[in-house]
Formats: sequence, C-alpha cells, structure tokens
Amino acid sequence: MKVALFGATGMVGASALIECLADPRVQSVLVVGRRSIGISPPKLTEIVHSDFFDFGPIQPRFADCDACLFCLGVSAAGMSAEAYHRLTYELTLAAARSMLAANANLTFCYVSGAGTDSTERGRSMWARVKGKTENALLALPFKAAFMLRPAYIQPLRGVQSKTPQYRTFYAALGPLYPFLRRLAPRYVTTSVEVGRALIRLAAEGYSRPIVYTEDINRLALTGDRE
Repeated sequence: MKVALFGATGMVGASALIECLADPRVQSVLVVGRRSIGISPPKLTEIVHSDFFDFGPIQPRFADCDACLFCLGVSAAGMSAEAYHRLTYELTLAAARSMLAANANLTFCYVSGAGTDSTERGRSMWARVKGKTENALLALPFKAAFMLRPAYIQPLRGVQSKTPQYRTFYAALGPLYPFLRRLAPRYVTTSVEVGRALIRLAAEGYSRPIVYTEDINRLALTGDRE
C-alpha cells in the first residue's frame, strides 16, 4: 500500500508516520508538508510544498497512491470564523480534490474530532466547520472515505502537539491517563492507536464512515474488525 500523509509534523501525523514506517502493509509513504521533517528512511519520500491551497504542481505525484491520511489541522482558539474555515475546510478540500483528480481509486482518511457537527447548524463554530468539511469529503467519489473523531488522545513515543496550550494540557493529564482509560474507555485513546487505526482503515476499510474513539481502539487491535 502506498500512502500519502499530510500533517506529519503534528502529534497525530507524526504518530501515523511512525506506524506507517513500521507496518509491512505500507510499501511507501509520501509526506507532503511546508517544511522537511528531517528524516530519510527508505520508505519515505518528501514533497516540500509552499501553497496548500493549490496542489496542481504536485498533483501527478498522487496518481499511484492507495490512500491519503490527512492529519493536518489547526486549533480554533483565538481564530476568526473566516480564518478557521479557510484553514480547515478550504485547505482540506483543496488537497482532497487534487488527490481525487489524480486518482479516484483511493481511500481518504480525515482526522476530525469528537463533537463535530454533521448538521452544520450547531452553536459551535469549529464543530460546524468540521462537519461541513466531513460532509464535503464524504460526498467526493473516492473509493472510500473515513472521518475519525477521536476525543482525548494520549501522546506516546515522544510525539507532542505543536500547540503550547495543548502540550501543557497533555503534560498535566498524562499521569492520569491509565485512570482515564479505565474510567472512560469510549472517549480515551492514544496517538499510537490512532496511527494504527488510520492504516487499518486505509488497508481494509470499515463498516461505517464516521469512526469514533471506541472504533479507533477496536481498529488498532489486530484481527478485531467489525
């Protein structure tokens, strides 16, 4: 399986990359980013691309991809609705449409978030925009598309969020992770499990397009798929 990965410098994307490089089902990983990630294992190819609203110049590179793992996202904190819409909906759809034009026979996996509003009419701005993004992706004629909605993600294997507030949050809650996992297993996962679930979805698919935390944890377990 040949995978394209967006967002490899973020917490979830970095975890997805680690799992892709270790998984024998993944033949190659094409990382698309604005800057180099600074490593060069044999399975990895990088494209440094500056304009994430126009993928036309690199679109032919997507032609032989079997799956896209889209882990790129921004926090809505302190951001206007217009800016968040541009960096979430418009950017994501620019990438997805370019992937589709290059090869419709691929699986598109989008890391969204718990609380996403599929109706696009709720009170929360970020949830409406995420819902609009998910709905637009699901309407595109890919081979398959999956929207992951994790709630709390415990970072493992040295990965961390690029957002300072989130790093503080994870540092504070990290020691409580085992308790949280036992107390609310339907809402707690790890970065490793998200990475493994992304690969599983890309390789095998799933019974429904919206994938919640409990689904992520199930998919991360080898041989336990609905």
